[in-house]
Amino acid sequence: MINRALFLLLGTVILTIMGISTAYGQENEPEEDWNAGQIIRAEVLDVHTEMETGAATGISGKEKNQLVTVKLIGGQYNGQLLQLPHVVMDQPGYDIEVRPGEEVIVYVEYDGNNIKNAYIEDYARDKKLFYLVGLFVLLLILIGGKKGIKSVISLAITGGAIFLVLLPLIFRGHDPIVVTILVSAAVAAVTLIMIGGISVKTIAAIIGTTGGVLTAGTLAFIVGTAARLTGFSDEEMHMLLYIPQQVNFDYRGILFAGMIIGALGAVMDVGMSIASAVEEIKKANPFLRAGALIRAGMNVGRDIMGTMANTLILAYTGGAIPLMLVFMAYNMPFIKAVNLDLIATEIVRALAGSIGLILAIPITSIIAGLLFGQMKVQPQEVYDYRNEKGPLNY
Repeated sequence: MINRALFLLLGTVILTIMGISTAYGQENEPEEDWNAGQIIRAEVLDVHTEMETGAATGISGKEKNQLVTVKLIGGQYNGQLLQLPHVVMDQPGYDIEVRPGEEVIVYVEYDGNNIKNAYIEDYARDKKLFYLVGLFVLLLILIGGKKGIKSVISLAITGGAIFLVLLPLIFRGHDPIVVTILVSAAVAAVTLIMIGGISVKTIAAIIGTTGGVLTAGTLAFIVGTAARLTGFSDEEMHMLLYIPQQVNFDYRGILFAGMIIGALGAVMDVGMSIASAVEEIKKANPFLRAGALIRAGMNVGRDIMGTMANTLILAYTGGAIPLMLVFMAYNMPFIKAVNLDLIATEIVRALAGSIGLILAIPITSIIAGLLFGQMKVQPQEVYDYRNEKGPLNY
């Protein structure tokens, strides 16, 4: 009865959030489709290159004028051949150097039933990504078994919550921090219930995860506001200023929302690990009380803390390696680098998430210790492993 009620409550929360998203579904829609063309997959059949020496716009000061023959794949012009002029400017970050036999993405503009203009948009990378996703899912299922299947389902739910609920609500101008906290709590609850079922362990993990995420978000907000972080450290944030829907975004709130989402996975991992450890300790010694269980959870948490904190710090540091190399190349003073909005943002992002992760340890340990410590235990046989004297009757 309790399990059914909890499922009903959880389902109601999720449906309510999705209902809010649907209710505002028609707001801020563009009046017309600004994209007058269509993106079509194509196979490169031939590349004819003429090397020309032009202005020194690239590394070598040369550019390649190419005539690329492609065959469209899919759409109303499936199989049609096109010869597309293509220029390689010797700019590694922007150039698209194609070879016969590989697939590309072509942008095609129409004039009635005829193709008016077309050009190579980018490499076709999606199939490679799908293969990687397939390998990931396959390994989850092969190694994890039923738990792996549940993990795949929980990942799908998480993705749905982000792309169908979180992003649409933020896009329609709702408070990013409030929306992210609600969605994060729902995602944590669904994920942990999928993995651990509805149990004392799962309840402790959910409370610990929610506490850690709330701490990370609150700390990021306080420090970010005090440090006057603008939210415009990323190029994509500047692009939001010029979208046709003209949404009045809370850019700083979006920054903090990203910090919360970034810390969610690691905090969930810590919460479930500690709750599971306390449960196993209780099973091994059913007569332990709350104090002993809390101390045991804290001991486990201390072992987890170092590696998980490193996980967050290294993840953010890895993304900043090119920027740090630039600082080294120009011998930028530390006082200047650390006060840049971009650097300060990354520091707050990494440390706020790590502190949220650290504080999830005592929160989960205390909740799990109290809940398991109150569980009544029936007299049973407990094996004396220290002296190997066999079962002792209590």
